[in-house]
This record gives sequence, structure tokens and C-alpha cells, in this order.
Amino acid sequence: MAAPVVIMYSTSWCPYCTRARALLNQKRVSLTEIDIDAAPEQKAIMIQKSGRHTVPQIFIGDRSIGGCDDLYALEQRGELDALLVGG
Repeated sequence: MAAPVVIMYSTSWCPYCTRARALLNQKRVSLTEIDIDAAPEQKAIMIQKSGRHTVPQIFIGDRSIGGCDDLYALEQRGELDALLVGG
């Protein structure tokens, strides 16, 4: 099974985005990052998809993970690796 696409809506100046990016990079995830400052029209899409207005907003496949704290909570519970391989 192929690994799911990981998308993160972010900004370049957000410390939570930096922290989430670091964890995903540590796990060697191929990350598609959408900077909502550089592409402001993407913010509306992010809000529609996630129901949230803050960055980062992280999606693994079709699943909305939430923000940085949600990502790290998945990691602490030992659930993140399974999601990243499509399980």
C-alpha cells in the first residue's frame, strides 16, 4: 500500500508550523506544504476542509489531523506511524 499524501497548510513565520514540519521531516515524510500567506486563496480551502482558522492544519490522506499539538499527540499515543504508512 502506498503512503498517503501529507498536506500541511502553514505560514513561514509560524512556530507551530516549524515544530510540526520538524516532526514530519524526522519521520522522512514527503510533505506537500501550502503557504497561505503566499497563496491567500488557499486559506478558504483550508477552513472549508478543516473547519479551523489557524495554522498549521495537517492532513494525512483524506483525514484532518488538526494542528501541531494534535500531530504530537498522535505521535505520543503511537498512532502516527501507522497513519503515515496508510494503516
